[in-house]
Amino acid sequence: MGHLLMVESWVGSMSTLLPAGIGDAGHRFSFLTRDLGHYLHGRPGPHPLLGAANVLTAETNDEATLLPYVRRLHEALGFDGVLSSCDYYLPTVAAIAADLGLPGPGREAVAAACAKHRTRQVCSAAGVPGPAFAVVTDAADALAAARRIGYPVVVKPVDLCGGMLVTRVEDDDALRAALDGIGAVPVNARGQARATEVLVEECVRGPEFSVETITACGVTTVVGVTDKTLTGAPAFIEAGHQFPAVLGPAEHEALTTTARAAITALGLDDTVAHTEIVLTTAGPRLIEVNPRPAGNRITELIRRVTGIDLAAVHADVAAGRTPDLTPRDTGIGSAAIAFAVPDTAGTLAAIEGTEGWDEDPRVVEHRFADPGTGVRPATNNNTYLGHVMVAVAAEGAAGPIARSLIEGLTIEVAR
Repeated sequence: MGHLLMVESWVGSMSTLLPAGIGDAGHRFSFLTRDLGHYLHGRPGPHPLLGAANVLTAETNDEATLLPYVRRLHEALGFDGVLSSCDYYLPTVAAIAADLGLPGPGREAVAAACAKHRTRQVCSAAGVPGPAFAVVTDAADALAAARRIGYPVVVKPVDLCGGMLVTRVEDDDALRAALDGIGAVPVNARGQARATEVLVEECVRGPEFSVETITACGVTTVVGVTDKTLTGAPAFIEAGHQFPAVLGPAEHEALTTTARAAITALGLDDTVAHTEIVLTTAGPRLIEVNPRPAGNRITELIRRVTGIDLAAVHADVAAGRTPDLTPRDTGIGSAAIAFAVPDTAGTLAAIEGTEGWDEDPRVVEHRFADPGTGVRPATNNNTYLGHVMVAVAAEGAAGPIARSLIEGLTIEVAR
């Protein structure tokens, strides 16, 4: 059994799934945070941090002081690995692993994967197909890049997550407004100063997928491909996912080859990865590489279909173990999640239409916000009103069922 240091986490689903996965893999963890209060919001069931061997506090945003502190912790507690589910701390985790000589991906590889413009530059240089792009730092350069690439373009910050402030723009005025919106957020949700660079990209068209992989000792194993449903234009909000995606052999090969190529180009090793790709009529185009398990409960979809728990795999890889990636017959051919995406502002009065869901064998999970919750139109993946998860034996059937259940809801918002 390994002792893992968990540096920060998300407060969403992975905050529960990762601690559970660590325990299921036979490990224990100590939790390190700069602000314990960030995690003490109400949630159903026992709080996931109750399973921590130790809860520790340090300034996780200051690597210069954090590394010496973690060295002292390591001497006292003895860590076998270090991990996080929060994108903003993945470079910190890589730095700690390198400093302590623990397993994990290299610092430079993680830094490049977590900075969207560096991912573009590294993967483009390696010949991985992606959209035309430009890295800009001011409005004049952004306007020139957009005119060169051709409207519509996608404008995105290089260092935010969950689709935050990612916008498709159609003209110069919309581009200026998008840049103003990005510039108005000088720090991220964890108090870290934001980068000045902005990406202006070709708006590639086609269905979006994610390729879920584990790379260990230089070998990348594909667990599967997830189908993604997007909404909220001009934003890019994930409205649902289905695993596995319904694909022909050629499409599957094109997506997985692109994901492997991106992981190789970045130099990622000893990590779980979630690589997002758009399949255009001209072939796959890389969107981004995330060196951690997928969010939005995609790992639960995969577990229900294949029996592989990517949260537990993440823990094993962090501890230097070779994970068991052998699929097992679960009797489930398709699993999907669909989200209630708000399009109006006000206060949630009621969500109706879930009657009978608890008795429906296809519905394996559903959870919605309580009446009285503040509601605003969704602009990213952090503003859902709830979700339903469906698991069925028939391949490719779960996604349409989950979407129809969400579409059948009546959501009352008081303005």
